[in-house]
Amino acid sequence: MAQNIEKLIVKYLTNSATSTDLDTLSEWVEKRTNRPLFKEYIQTHVAINHNMNEPETKKVIDQFLSRIRKERSLGYKIRKQPIYRYMAAASIAILIAAGLWFTKLGNTTEPQFIEPIIVNNQIQTGTDKATLTLEGGEQIALAKGALFQTQNATSNGEEIIYNDASKSQQPAANSNIAYNYLTIPRGGQFQLTLSDGTQVWLNSESRLKYPVAFNKGETRQVELVYGEAYFDVSPSTEHGGASFKVISPNNQQPTTSNQIIEVLGTEFNIKGYKDETNVYTTLVEGKVTIYAENQNKILAPNQQSNLDTTTNDLSISNVNVKGEIAWVNGEFIIQGKTLKEIIKVLSRWYDMDVTFANRDLEEARFVGILRKDQNIVDILNMIKNFGVINTYEINNKTITLK
Repeated sequence: MAQNIEKLIVKYLTNSATSTDLDTLSEWVEKRTNRPLFKEYIQTHVAINHNMNEPETKKVIDQFLSRIRKERSLGYKIRKQPIYRYMAAASIAILIAAGLWFTKLGNTTEPQFIEPIIVNNQIQTGTDKATLTLEGGEQIALAKGALFQTQNATSNGEEIIYNDASKSQQPAANSNIAYNYLTIPRGGQFQLTLSDGTQVWLNSESRLKYPVAFNKGETRQVELVYGEAYFDVSPSTEHGGASFKVISPNNQQPTTSNQIIEVLGTEFNIKGYKDETNVYTTLVEGKVTIYAENQNKILAPNQQSNLDTTTNDLSISNVNVKGEIAWVNGEFIIQGKTLKEIIKVLSRWYDMDVTFANRDLEEARFVGILRKDQNIVDILNMIKNFGVINTYEINNKTITLK
């Protein structure tokens, strides 16, 4: 298969193909002489059954072409829509019955068939769980399937919803504000609806500080202490013009001023983990202003700011939004990331520790999509089958890649 066609398939599967790319790809696949090559590529580079028969191949190709034609007719542009409408945007089930696709960039070596060693595997996929810390310091464990209720909030084990302040007795201006903390451990995720109706999705190993209710007419302010969160902010027009601010502390230099994000009503993602030196803010819809160390920048949709917390440099670039927010919808979209970067993300979700017996393995790059409900052994076997690693060992919750 021509290298340019391989690149087009990869671009299509990672939602980065242009309308011109789609035209070229569909014309190539529709030629009957190219279908055996397409089948060979799928069987070689995609994690599906290598015994796929001809009827299944035809079905896969027909679904593939149908999807491309549909996207061409829509102009294939990123649409500014609420987060829940992105749920099917990155789906590649048309190609892979298992719902999983992953491939290595660059040369692939012949895999060595060395049996992995698995001893008392304790690694589980992440789930909905969090710790709620009340104003007085009391800590409540929130877990999937467990109901919890206070005077101000209710949780069904997957999300916690605070009472709508506009329909209850709001605190008077300048009154003391009661704060809660929601802490998500490794291997967890949780949703939160603030009293003003703002929705927040919190990723693994994250912590958010927020008021039980906002003072009427005053700026609504929360603090992402660390980790990653997606915000769908309730418009300021519904709250007397009050803006919404998110504070992100500089965990690398605590004495340095914090990053402040100010919005009126919008959707955006913030990622700033304790063990990383950069804070990334990605705008999906609306407009936000980033303030950091005597500088400020305005983000437009499909842009991302990058604050280097060691130098306080603030830069802006265009990004593929779908890839940045895929975690909210149960996926990891990987776009040219190294195995080291991928493992760091997976370690948080699977609550595991990973070591590399050979540091050269860390720099292998991949593109593709992983599901958050995928068993870790299946993912490791797939990486092994691509010849990236020779084998691996699992001991309790520790993995060694070799």
